[in-house]
Amino acid sequence: MSNYYNVTTPAEGTDGKTRFNKVGVAFPRNDGAKSVMTIQLFATPLNGELVLFEPKTSGDGES
Repeated sequence: MSNYYNVTTPAEGTDGKTRFNKVGVAFPRNDGAKSVMTIQLFATPLNGELVLFEPKTSGDGES
């Protein structure tokens, strides 16, 4: 399990492919916490949809 997740929002490109724009990060809470995650957004998704991904490992060209 990752220490954090990238929070993204999907957007369809002009070529019809879906791209995911990073809009924040999510941190899992400790065991026994009343909440599951803390999410920090640095952009507002206009479509109201959020998708979480584990970060890519180093060597993939992106962190």
